[in-house]
Amino acid sequence: MTTVLIADDQALQRFGFRMLLESQDDMTVLGEAANGSEAVRMTAELNPDVVLMDVRMPGLDGIEATRRITAAGDRTRVLILTTFDLDEYAYSGLRAGASGFLVKDAQPEELLAGIRAVATGDAVVAPSLTRRLLDAYVHHLPSGTPQDTGRGAQGKPGQDPRLSALTEREREILTVVGRGWTNTEIAARLHLAESTVKTHVGRILAKTNSRDRVQAVILAYDAGLVHPS
Repeated sequence: MTTVLIADDQALQRFGFRMLLESQDDMTVLGEAANGSEAVRMTAELNPDVVLMDVRMPGLDGIEATRRITAAGDRTRVLILTTFDLDEYAYSGLRAGASGFLVKDAQPEELLAGIRAVATGDAVVAPSLTRRLLDAYVHHLPSGTPQDTGRGAQGKPGQDPRLSALTEREREILTVVGRGWTNTEIAARLHLAESTVKTHVGRILAKTNSRDRVQAVILAYDAGLVHPS
């Protein structure tokens, strides 16, 4: 059973989400939060598998709430809901630790699939979409963000200290993950078994303390392994 906390300041929106989720045999809604502060508090109390997080809420917004929830280090994962598929909040949400994002007008089956994917540790956003998202918004990051400062003391690509534990092969795979390659594409192009690729990706996530594939893509950008097109 996947447990979900709904965080949205619109009561009607929360009602609609609850009706959809509770129509599923494998999902249950533990509670509803009307703002970011409530979402943080209720997550700590209820420990849901997934928080369905709106961005624009009064008081503490969904981005900061996501940051606080993921910083707590618990197992709860956050799925950001955005108004547009490439708005500026999506990138901020992913950097804050969200496991992915969906637009609010997504089809019900897309939302359900997204929640299930996040609950099992996958990223909701397909790698190619993640790449387009980051490409679109990395140019708008203020100076002084990790994108500008995360390349080590000499400012050279690949010198981010988070990469120090990676083997050369793992760095190579992290780079192509950042470019939006799927496991199948990596296996075919690097002449590896797909199971081997999955093992490498798992080790990369563990060694870099990345929550999921989306966070690994962001790391690849931060470390200078990948650049926006």
